[in-house]
Amino acid sequence: MSDSAPPTVFEDPAGMWNRRFSESGYLFGTEPNAWLHDHAWLWEAGERVLSLADGEGRNSVWLAQQGLTVDAFDISEVGVRKARDFARITGVKVNFAVADIGTLQWPQSIYDGVVAIFIQFAHPELRTQIFRGMVQCLKPGGRLVLQGYTPRQLEYRTGGPPFTSHMYTPELLREGFADLEILELREYETELAEGTGHKGHSALLGMVARKPM
Repeated sequence: MSDSAPPTVFEDPAGMWNRRFSESGYLFGTEPNAWLHDHAWLWEAGERVLSLADGEGRNSVWLAQQGLTVDAFDISEVGVRKARDFARITGVKVNFAVADIGTLQWPQSIYDGVVAIFIQFAHPELRTQIFRGMVQCLKPGGRLVLQGYTPRQLEYRTGGPPFTSHMYTPELLREGFADLEILELREYETELAEGTGHKGHSALLGMVARKPM
């Protein structure tokens, strides 16, 4: 399946995610994403990290448990409310906010890390804007950890948007993050078990990159 125009399914992203997060339980589970888990050693306790489109808090809460200072946001008020509750019962502090990534005023060079896990709701034009903002808010030497689906995922249908234009390729990431030093870029397939939202055999692309000093 391929497309060229931004899909209409995301015209009301806040409403869509509010509905999805209103269901009982945690849509993507409560455990951190495996790619993030395996690369969190990149940051030291006390460093400041931003988690984009954080949903119900599984990644931000885990990062806070590692001793990091964590800012996180999501467009869904329901998701952020559940994330705050999750942090409270887990006993950690996360600086949560409800925010639309499409209108976000990105700060300049304040984060030691940026986490972007499955943020593929963004159509190509918005994606370019987001990538630029992620680079802008990293400090020199700051590290980015990103994971998403590749076009092969459209065959598996085990998570993610069903649009070719929203998928990641190594070439797309190299171009989108040309100002960063790519430390790792790996395309692979594995079984995901992240709640009911990401479940089953999946085609993935993981990246770790650093902003030059």
